[in-house]
Amino acid sequence: MAGLLDKRLWIVSGKGGVGKTTVAAALALASVRAGRRTLVCEVNTQERVSRFLELPEAGPEVKLLEENLWAVDVRPQEAMREYGLMVLRFETLYKTVFENRLVRYFLRFIPSLQELVLLGKILFHLQEKLPDGRWKYDTVVLDAPATGHAISFLSVPQVLLQTVPPGPMTREALKMRDLLVDPTVTAAVLVALPEEMPVNEALELHGALRDRVHIRTHAAVLNQAFPQRFTEADLEALAGHPELRRVAQAHHDRASQAVLAGTKLERNLHAPVYTVPRLFVPRFGRDAVETVMGHLDAMVKGGAGA
Repeated sequence: MAGLLDKRLWIVSGKGGVGKTTVAAALALASVRAGRRTLVCEVNTQERVSRFLELPEAGPEVKLLEENLWAVDVRPQEAMREYGLMVLRFETLYKTVFENRLVRYFLRFIPSLQELVLLGKILFHLQEKLPDGRWKYDTVVLDAPATGHAISFLSVPQVLLQTVPPGPMTREALKMRDLLVDPTVTAAVLVALPEEMPVNEALELHGALRDRVHIRTHAAVLNQAFPQRFTEADLEALAGHPELRRVAQAHHDRASQAVLAGTKLERNLHAPVYTVPRLFVPRFGRDAVETVMGHLDAMVKGGAGA
């Protein structure tokens, strides 16, 4: 199994609340540890990656957080301005067009324009180069929106190509679509909990990414899984201690549920599944993210899932 280091755009998504931002932060750290200049992007949200890593917030402009690690919270207003300047080239022309109240009113009715400029900013950074011709960022980790929004967000270039007449917007959409569907550039990492609904949503997301967006699922992360610690013999041995047996039985059942969830993901995704155990820590911070990173090391460098 090839590792994520063979790709440059790592898209992390899953049902809300499954820990996709934790996984995105852990993958960004893993990329940095591999010596790669890494940009992690959050999309129009309360920043959490920097908080998990115990670093200052980035804000809407790309900010260096520590050596080889940059971050940005991509927000509509700032992304619209950058997109306008990239297309129109001159700030005075941008102000004349995009900051005109009447024009801004009509821009609201262009289908998916907000999503287009958000995605466009991220993919612009993916293609930035240094003066010596090297990529400015070797890795871009996208902490994508949750399942349903992620599908519509990543589908925007294809939708525009199908609905908008040829012109500057469709040319931009074509460039974006080509980057997203290129399996040598882009890989999706789907995150789920060992529960029925998150697993089913991960499988739905996989199908939609494959059929509607043509993005390949590289791997899945089964997060917060209980490891198997108690055998049937252990449970029998605790028969005379009902309270201890109840706790052990609950743990055994959760661990069995995680095994079933991992098997269902592997069979349906045809991609490796990497298990991250549930962490019992008083405060979730950088140490916890680095622990998660350790469990994802094989995904990054290449190797079978666990």
